[in-house]
Amino acid sequence: MKKIRLGVIFGGKSSEYSVSLHSVSSLLRNCDPNKYEIYCIGITKQGNWYYLPEADYDKIEHDHWKDETCIEACLSLNGKTGLVLFDDQHTHLYLDVIFPVLHGKNGEDGTLQGYLELAQIPYVGCNVLSSSCVMDKEFTHILCEKAQIPCAPYLCVYKYDYQDEKALYEKAVEQLGSTLFIKPCNAGSSYGISKVRNFEEFKKGMEEAFHHDSKVLIEKNIEGFEIGCAVMGNDEIIVGECDEIETHKDFFDFDAKYALDATTIHCPARITKQQSECAKEMARKAYRVMNCSGFTRVDMFVCKDGGILLNELNTIPGLTATSRFPSMMKEIGISFSELIDRLIELALNK
Repeated sequence: MKKIRLGVIFGGKSSEYSVSLHSVSSLLRNCDPNKYEIYCIGITKQGNWYYLPEADYDKIEHDHWKDETCIEACLSLNGKTGLVLFDDQHTHLYLDVIFPVLHGKNGEDGTLQGYLELAQIPYVGCNVLSSSCVMDKEFTHILCEKAQIPCAPYLCVYKYDYQDEKALYEKAVEQLGSTLFIKPCNAGSSYGISKVRNFEEFKKGMEEAFHHDSKVLIEKNIEGFEIGCAVMGNDEIIVGECDEIETHKDFFDFDAKYALDATTIHCPARITKQQSECAKEMARKAYRVMNCSGFTRVDMFVCKDGGILLNELNTIPGLTATSRFPSMMKEIGISFSELIDRLIELALNK
């Protein structure tokens, strides 16, 4: 059987660069070498592209991948599907499909997806519009609320309009309550997120959020806990098991996510059958409303009264063997290696 020529892109000019390295090294170790001829493409923190002819997965994971063997490269836009190397011969490497394993800005926000569309290469995951809308928390709220999917109450603030911070704080407290969450609209892995209870914390939280984005979401604190649901598919959808985040921290921050600091992930979630079915249906609906394809993790809140609210979607969720998305799919009988196969097949069949 002819092997699929699989390009795997990792790294990226994003605050989530390190997350990508862990995801991609795990994914590469679980790709079946009998099915795939793998071409690793690394993007530095500065945004420079390199082809790794001798990819060492351990070096990638620990950020030692950039060495003298790497060759500068870019995707071909002249009709030759694949990668062009900046060597003496301007070598062209044909690719059947690309698996982007990048998180956050310049990776899952539609920018890379647009480049892949121009290069005419099939790729794993959501398309340009879906990726960009999902990445923006305000647009996610607008579109999902329009479709009558319940979300946490919020205010959205643009940097150019952020002037009277005291008046904004008072407005937020009046509309949303005394405890607030402040989130950059376009960031992931909990970067720039703050839980605030007074004006001084509010000022610091807004400053931190604007460091990551020019648009900030101020959200009502939801008393309860967070769950997630894995969704995969194009025309037909497969919904994985729900998981639950139990954290003793203020919220599910970066350390809680990637070091499980004072945090435990329960899969399946410790919720009733009725709540599980409701959550899965909400995840399925949000996936369709946001026009997702390939795969997406849908995050939700279980409120104190037992109700469920949508939190956000992630179009390229963490992809280590123990990450939430693979774990939720494993619960319904899909192993990590099989998950990779299915995602690549979905990309080729778009």
